[in-house]
Amino acid sequence: MKDQLREKIAGEITLSQDAGKTIRKWREEFRISQQDLAEHMGVSPSMISDYESGRRKSPGIAIVRRIVDSLIELDEMSGGTILKKFGLDKKHDCVIHIAEFSSSISIDDFLKAVDAEPLNDVFDAERHIHGYTVIDSLKAITSLSSFDYLQIYGWSSERALIFSGVKYGRSPMIAIRAHPLKPSMVAYLSPEQVDPLAIRLATLENIPLVKITLPVSLLVNRLSKFE
Repeated sequence: MKDQLREKIAGEITLSQDAGKTIRKWREEFRISQQDLAEHMGVSPSMISDYESGRRKSPGIAIVRRIVDSLIELDEMSGGTILKKFGLDKKHDCVIHIAEFSSSISIDDFLKAVDAEPLNDVFDAERHIHGYTVIDSLKAITSLSSFDYLQIYGWSSERALIFSGVKYGRSPMIAIRAHPLKPSMVAYLSPEQVDPLAIRLATLENIPLVKITLPVSLLVNRLSKFE
C-alpha cells in the first residue's frame, strides 16, 4: 500500500507542470504543516515554502523522494489515517513489473543490457532512462483508465515502457500518442510483426522504439543490476 501511494504522489509531483502546487496539494491532503514537514526532513520551513510557491525551481527526484517519504512517515506516526483512506494495496493488473534505477542510464546502455533491436532511428545520446515498466498490453488496452495511467510511470516518465503480448504494436503507440506524458523509450517484447504505423507514430513523437526477445524473467534479471 505504501509503495503504491509513494509512486502515485511522486508521479504526480514529477510530472506536474507546477510541482510546487502539487506538493502543497499532497501536504494539505496529509494535513501536515510546512513546519512539521520541514522538521521531519531536517530542512528549513522556508525551503518547503519556496518550492510550493515556485520561488525555487522544481525539486529533483531526490528531494521529491524525501518529501513523499516524510509525508507517509508522518502519517504513520499519527495512525496512518491517509494510508487507510487511499487503500491503494496493489498495482494495476496490467503492470507486470515496475522498477526505478539507482541512477539514470543511457539509452545505449539499456539497449546493450537487454539485446534490444532498434525499430526506428530516434536515438538521442543526451536522453537517459530512470526506470522501466513491463506492461501487459492487452490488459492495458482493455482496462487502463486515464486515472490509472500514472501508475505505469512510477517515479518518472523518463523510463522505458515495455509492452508484452504485442501482435502489431499499433494500440500501445496510439495510446501513447494520445496522452501528454511521453516515455523515454517504448519496447515490444517478442512482437509477432510490428506494424509500420507503430514505427511511424513513435518517430513522430520522437520516441525510440525497440524490439526485445528476452523472456520477462531474464529481462528483469538483467536490468536489476541498475536498480
